[in-house]
Amino acid sequence: MELFFLKMGSKKPYFVAVLTQIFLAGMSLLSKAAFASGMNSFVFVFYRQAAGAVFFLPMMMFLKRKEIRPLSLMDFLKIFMISLIGMTIGFNAYGVAVDYTSANLGAAAFNCLPVTTFLFALILRMEKVNMRTVAGMAKSVGILVCIGGVATLAFYKGPYLKPLINHHLFQYHKGQAHQAHASSQKTWIIGCFLLFVSSISWGLWFVLQAHFLKTYPSPLVFISHQTMLSTVQSFVVAIAMERNPSEWKLSWNIRLIAVLYCGILVTVVSNFLQCWVLKEKGPVFQAMTTPLNVIVTIIGSELMLGEGIHLGSLIGAILLVASLYCVLWGKSKELNIVDIESNQPAVLPAEARELSEMRSPPQP
Repeated sequence: MELFFLKMGSKKPYFVAVLTQIFLAGMSLLSKAAFASGMNSFVFVFYRQAAGAVFFLPMMMFLKRKEIRPLSLMDFLKIFMISLIGMTIGFNAYGVAVDYTSANLGAAAFNCLPVTTFLFALILRMEKVNMRTVAGMAKSVGILVCIGGVATLAFYKGPYLKPLINHHLFQYHKGQAHQAHASSQKTWIIGCFLLFVSSISWGLWFVLQAHFLKTYPSPLVFISHQTMLSTVQSFVVAIAMERNPSEWKLSWNIRLIAVLYCGILVTVVSNFLQCWVLKEKGPVFQAMTTPLNVIVTIIGSELMLGEGIHLGSLIGAILLVASLYCVLWGKSKELNIVDIESNQPAVLPAEARELSEMRSPPQP
């Protein structure tokens, strides 16, 4: 598969990047549909991680068998903590948040990831900000605008903008409990807070992975270990939160579709596609396509779920997109300056370091 993509033309990274964002938008939509049908979000996360682990295991054994090495106790503990932070905590927080808010808001939260990743890289001294330069000021403004966007999403709902299409693809009946917490301002704020928690978790996750991969030979083997450990962790969380056996049953409905979609097309395929785009075009190009996720999700919510959007969510999403481009513009400006000063058109050490930091593991 990798050789197939490497032989593609120069326009293929654009197609692959757009396709990846469509897959991630589908994750938000199908997750919301599964939760609206009554599926427990913690059980859902366990099943999707288990589905991903089932597909990762044979890939690891047949494709990277020579790169598998015995894990030391310290490496095992590091991978355990990294998977706990990024996958188990991040995915579960995201699942509850989408259940409490909307698919549109869940997609908008992805625009925080480059900003939170940069913030943690800054805290851990993997990035620097020079406030005396235009690029440094742009990065700082981007972080402030991101905080403003998160605050707008959480504390201002505004009028509800009804969907233009009344008939949608997934006809599901929302229970009274779901209707109650979906319309509650308190649960809306909780959901926004959990979206922020998931963004923080994933930002820290990316930085910690970049540090660990400096000494670990294979990203695929590393991600496979994370997925399998996260499956066990997610099972412990799910069994603690939901002990009703009937809630664990899967049948041929939207729940099974959502689990297979997120487990295969998101955890496995999307991760590979994103890594390929990062390798071909770099992290700035990949991050620039993130707002497509929001656009596709808004359109999909109209067609599939009949779900409108609040004005506050729309304004917050616009602020998050603006913050994303501020940080990316500042970073690209810095890379251009370094490129001119060093007179080296090839991949720079700083750019390679950023590529490692923003390497995308399995998405939510």
